[in-house]
Amino acid sequence: MLKEDLIEIFERDINKLRDEISLYKSESALWKIDGEIKNCGGNLCLHLIGNLREFIGRILGGVEYKRDREKEFSLKGVSRSELLEGIDKAKEAVAAALQKLHDDDFKKIYPVDVAKKNMTTGFFLVSLIAHLNYHVGQINYHRRLIDK
Repeated sequence: MLKEDLIEIFERDINKLRDEISLYKSESALWKIDGEIKNCGGNLCLHLIGNLREFIGRILGGVEYKRDREKEFSLKGVSRSELLEGIDKAKEAVAAALQKLHDDDFKKIYPVDVAKKNMTTGFFLVSLIAHLNYHVGQINYHRRLIDK
């Protein structure tokens, strides 16, 4: 049951990310920062794509991917179509990886030490959903503040 729930929630929330990126009126607004806003919608999107493709797609699903976390926050001017393509690839990688998991896999220790503590794969996947939604909320807020 957990597997089906996670698949549905990740799909729903990755679709929210896609919707938020699509709702920007201008591509240039994706990359604007202002005052205390240090991370723009474009960089947060790149970060989420990298996070999902690395921690779920590559590590759990075996899908080849080379993450460059530093570029997720420094790269600028990626086109909206490239961001949307990246979101779609992340969504596919997440779905494929989660489909491969068995009920027992969620109770196993996640294979990489991410937070300097052992955690089950199930716990880490729930944490990744929270992380995804935190940043989707930031993107929503950024879009409404910047893209007027």
